[in-house]
Amino acid sequence: MVVNGDEGHAPPPRRTQQERRAATRAALLAAGRELFAAKGFAGAGREEIVERAGVTRGAMYHHFASKEDLFRAVYEVCEEEILEQVMAAAAGARDPKEMLRLGSLAYLDVAARADVRRICLIDAPAVLAPEVRRELAERFGLGAIRDALRGCMAAGTIREQPVDLLAHVYLAALLEAATLVAEGGDPGEVAGVVEALIDAL
Repeated sequence: MVVNGDEGHAPPPRRTQQERRAATRAALLAAGRELFAAKGFAGAGREEIVERAGVTRGAMYHHFASKEDLFRAVYEVCEEEILEQVMAAAAGARDPKEMLRLGSLAYLDVAARADVRRICLIDAPAVLAPEVRRELAERFGLGAIRDALRGCMAAGTIREQPVDLLAHVYLAALLEAATLVAEGGDPGEVAGVVEALIDAL
């Protein structure tokens, strides 16, 4: 039956409960990311987050146990994106040491972004517990650095040394370099120091 000239237009299919849950979670992540980036963790209020997401406070707590839990989820999304960009930059390398160099410089470029600067470099060390940061570092940056260092040692471009220890020290140096860029340091100078560090390995 044709109603009000809607001939040929079926009503949109109703979303499943799973689709609604996914949409609510995505809205909370997007709102949280925007507000954490703009105001920092402390400055982004729960009410402001749920209002920006267009959901209720109950819906927020259905998906995230606390604001800290939401922050961790936002941090993980940012880190996944960073890793994808770093790996894409490193993919064009001719050898493992070039891969390490290109990936490291790509990370410094990403660190200059406002959301990465605030969420990953400034707030994350204060908000996330040390054991959580260690777990996430292993999932995102540390594994890739360890693989690159192993490749360099196998190719003879970096002398043999304890890979796991070197990966931790190199990641710490890279995070400090990224923080310097995020805080307004000259990106070219910082990148030059990182490249010199890679050569010194």
